[in-house]
Amino acid sequence: MVPGMTKTNGGSEPVFCTVVPPHILDKLAQHEDPALAAAARKTLERDAFERTHRRLTTVIGAPTVAPPATAAADQPNRTIYDARHGTDLPGRKVRGEGDDPGKDATANRAYAGLGATFELYLKAYERQSIDGSGLPLDASVHYDKDYNNAFWNGEQMVFGDGDGEIFLDFTIPIDVIGHELTHGVTQYTANLTYFGQPGALNESLSDVFGSLIKQYTLGQTAAEADWLIGAGLLAPRVTGKALRSMKAPGTAYDDDVLGKDPQPATMDDFVRTGRDNGGVHINSGIPNHAFYLVATALGGHAWEKAGQIWYDVLTGGELKKDALFTDFASLTVQAARARFSEGDELQAVLKAWEQVGVRTT
Repeated sequence: MVPGMTKTNGGSEPVFCTVVPPHILDKLAQHEDPALAAAARKTLERDAFERTHRRLTTVIGAPTVAPPATAAADQPNRTIYDARHGTDLPGRKVRGEGDDPGKDATANRAYAGLGATFELYLKAYERQSIDGSGLPLDASVHYDKDYNNAFWNGEQMVFGDGDGEIFLDFTIPIDVIGHELTHGVTQYTANLTYFGQPGALNESLSDVFGSLIKQYTLGQTAAEADWLIGAGLLAPRVTGKALRSMKAPGTAYDDDVLGKDPQPATMDDFVRTGRDNGGVHINSGIPNHAFYLVATALGGHAWEKAGQIWYDVLTGGELKKDALFTDFASLTVQAARARFSEGDELQAVLKAWEQVGVRTT
């Protein structure tokens, strides 16, 4: 693998990826409070519909999206739409690239989040948009009523407003925006299968770069970052800080409504389940924690060394669609050695995977 080289892995096969795991919505759907349960059930039903629609679109074939001839690949090309609490996408256009901010704070946050994601990938990794070729970035806000999720559907971003009881507006955490758009990056590169360990790696990569986008925007070092995914998303009544913690998986929330964060930090607690596509949002805690350990061991800005290693693996062409944790870990070792030789970076990678119980070769 040559550091910095970007390859694809057999073309893109988009999947429907949401930021809120099904196990959280399942728990809410069984709550005795009918208002909480109804919003969760409705969200689950809408997610199931969109997931099926995504599969049908993949089979039938979606229209190819290309940047306009006038668009520069090193500049974002953003369009924000308002679904007006409906489900027909994309909705009514409310802001285009270069337009002044409007009165809708949600639309403005979505616009800014798309820009921050574009900037991190361009400035840190010389990647021109999520496909590497200047793909326009579209997002729809105010999707459905009381919709408790945000998703990447293979073509665009979609944000719900939340129900106000458990979840707030999904454009609030910039790392949620970065997380979902990174599913697009994975779609155009390694194209990891969305099930089991490959699916957990898919989710973990979105958490990693979602966190890096937040850190880059805030100018934070690894030591200053909170390493939380979705901080600010949970309503005040919820006992919790975020959806996930990369620093301490399993501690993001412990709530009488949501239950306890089930993420493991090491392979000793790996969860075997048939739900959530084989636990993709659960076992992602293991590679998440490995990245946190590498980043904090190296210090400084996490996107510069730890992030570069992870990006080299994601885009280098050697990460197979069905990769297991051990495969990914071994590639990070190779990438660290190729880019940084036998220095501290390599030792940090080796030690991190050892700490989370993942073997490297």
